[in-house]
Amino acid sequence: MSTMTANVDPQELAKFSELAHRWWDPDSEFRPLHQINPLRLDWIDQWAGIKGKRVVDVGCGGGILAESMARRGADVLGIDLADKPLKVAQLHAMEAGVANLSYRSVAAEALAAEQAGQFDVVTCMEMLEHVPDPSSVVRACADMVKPGGWVFFSTLNRNPKSFLFAIVGAEYLLKLLPKGTHEFARFIKPAELARWTREAGLDGLQMKGMEYNPLTERYWLSGDTSVNYLMACRKPA
Repeated sequence: MSTMTANVDPQELAKFSELAHRWWDPDSEFRPLHQINPLRLDWIDQWAGIKGKRVVDVGCGGGILAESMARRGADVLGIDLADKPLKVAQLHAMEAGVANLSYRSVAAEALAAEQAGQFDVVTCMEMLEHVPDPSSVVRACADMVKPGGWVFFSTLNRNPKSFLFAIVGAEYLLKLLPKGTHEFARFIKPAELARWTREAGLDGLQMKGMEYNPLTERYWLSGDTSVNYLMACRKPA
């Protein structure tokens, strides 16, 4: 599947490619990703027990989550269509000597057609809100996972609070993220994501919110899904 026909927004690819060289700087624009990664990693591992499992990270970017899962003993493939972040991810993994980790420039839908039912775990974090047709990515993730396997998503809710917190607050006031990182119209309500997962044949098992305190600069998981949220799904065996 070519980039021209893939489920991708060229402007989104360009946006993250421009910042690629800063991906692994914990004090850069990607600082929030570095800060939330241990939370995401532990949550995924608690459900799926990733050690020794075959994992694909959809929309892996510069590889922060993919590399951390590989370090926990998973056999990880990271995929993305933004070539510069992928090169950064490959270089970082090589320099750090992380084994059992590889990267490919391929669309989720294309990989699903090529390797249906081949992965124990599929992760798709902070990616759905950046593509034109997120339900297509959800279907691809469901197609890639084995029966009995796990699929994890994280994205942003669409409501006035999330606009205030994720765009006005994070991008303009606190400057946690570069301006223009997110487009409010692409945020996804939990009910929408839940419907897409059901339609794709997945059982939704848990939804968790992620909160942030700007004074302590601390993130934590909670029951509040009004801004950032994560969803754990399983494909029936």
